Amino acid sequence: MTSNNPQTREWQALSSDHHLAPFSDFKQLKEKGPRIITHAKGVYLWDSEGNKILDGMAGLWCVAIGYGRDELADAASKQMRELPYYNLFFQTAHPPVLELAKVIADVAPEGMNHVFFTGSGSEGNDTMLRMVRHYWAIKGQPKKKVIISRKNGYHGSTVAGASLGGMTYMHEQGDLPIPGIVHIAQPYWFGEGGDMTPNEFGIWAANQLEEKILEVGVDNVGAFIAEPIQGAGGVIIPPDSYWPRIKEILAKYDILFVADEVICGFGRTGEWFGTDFYDLKPHMMTIAKGLTSGYIPMGGLIVRDDVVEVLNEGGDFNHGFTYSGHPVAAAVALENIRILRDEKIVERVRTETAPYLQKRLRELSDHPLVGEVRGVGLLGAIELVQDKATRKRYEGKGVGMICRTFCFENGLIMRAVGDTMIIAPPLVITPAEIDELVTKARKCLDLTLSALQG
Repeated sequence: MTSNNPQTREWQALSSDHHLAPFSDFKQLKEKGPRIITHAKGVYLWDSEGNKILDGMAGLWCVAIGYGRDELADAASKQMRELPYYNLFFQTAHPPVLELAKVIADVAPEGMNHVFFTGSGSEGNDTMLRMVRHYWAIKGQPKKKVIISRKNGYHGSTVAGASLGGMTYMHEQGDLPIPGIVHIAQPYWFGEGGDMTPNEFGIWAANQLEEKILEVGVDNVGAFIAEPIQGAGGVIIPPDSYWPRIKEILAKYDILFVADEVICGFGRTGEWFGTDFYDLKPHMMTIAKGLTSGYIPMGGLIVRDDVVEVLNEGGDFNHGFTYSGHPVAAAVALENIRILRDEKIVERVRTETAPYLQKRLRELSDHPLVGEVRGVGLLGAIELVQDKATRKRYEGKGVGMICRTFCFENGLIMRAVGDTMIIAPPLVITPAEIDELVTKARKCLDLTLSALQG
């Protein structure tokens, strides 16, 4: 990113000289220089060049109540002055984390009344892996260690999180996945459904779980983990037939079900959790992101009561983190959930903004580049294709990245997953801002098509 602003160039030099960015080609970023984001308000960001950008991704799916809410800053400041830090080891606790656990239990699905706190969703999934294996060991079935996950699912980038996820490009670095984790097909009809109808494909994809359980051996499988809607994989929304069949299989073989709610949780689907939207009734739910609206790092694992009853008989659970249930993060999360509840933001998503966003997004279906538009709540995906009828892609063109670049240049953050453009704006986005998002998206689709034809 070239700049005439000396301050921008100074920050980019600091990046080049000292900073290693996540999920980046270090050499490429060093040559190009990052865009420097300096401040934000509501659903908008500003960079060091003075450009105003509509954040169609809520940061990384997380800024639920929008940027610039003083209430969260005030909650953090107050807690820092009162108790800036203490750990939860050695049979101690503090008021913010205990109050937060109760508030999360209030909004979680029925029967999920206990929370283990972490610093991130990745740590939450590490915790899940260890807790699942501990649970089965207590029950006298220590062989039940294998966790089944899905190809192209995302569960974090720690060693365990990246192994649980099904991103092959992550597995290629670091000899992943670790033993005891296996993967099945994802329910991605548009990309992989072939000649099947969506519902036929949904049943086929769900049946891959039963096949894998039988292949691995029922006595060896501890849990199945899945996102209600795959986020980083491209906003993969399962066909209607998928989740009912998955539930049948899990019940048949007495397998624990873990819902990764890091993206779907705290209102993204128009319900408090994606499991509410699909009526999934999991044994455990991983949470993060929307828990604090991204203002401060925090994650956790919500655990169903009957699982906790078993854990209570197992002695020490030898697992935890220095920052588990950090008091400042807990205070921010409490204030964030208060705002979500008092301002009825989740209800407004369900009844007003989500229906409007989905209606407006689907207007893009008439664009020559668009093969499918799909979405649930304030999640959306736009499939870019060369041929609508056959769903054929532009091979080797990097169409998604071309479109993403045009978005950046025209005041919109829309993420590219291959040749799928995805959005997840802050939950507080207004209908007028949705109009702006869709107008900018169409402009960027037009620019992308022109570039491909040029």
